[in-house]
Amino acid sequence: MAKPTEKELDDAIKMAIQMREKDIDPFFVAKTLLSHNYRIKYMEDVLKAADRYLNMGMAERERTELLRAIDKAKDAEFHTAQQERESFGLE
Repeated sequence: MAKPTEKELDDAIKMAIQMREKDIDPFFVAKTLLSHNYRIKYMEDVLKAADRYLNMGMAERERTELLRAIDKAKDAEFHTAQQERESFGLE
């Protein structure tokens, strides 16, 4: 399946927002699109950071950026799932 263009995505997001505001989302399509759109931005950051980390010879700075991107993506996952992340006392 082809990736939507920026305009297609923008139009779909606007329609999803309207659907949620009017509470017209019987199959949770709008909710799913909005949630996935929110979360995918964090996953794209993880992908970019991982690519930089691998291509920069696994440098410490890029490793730190990758770990931060992963942490933000996990936060987004728990936020959208309305769950609290477990802390292991390492931070």
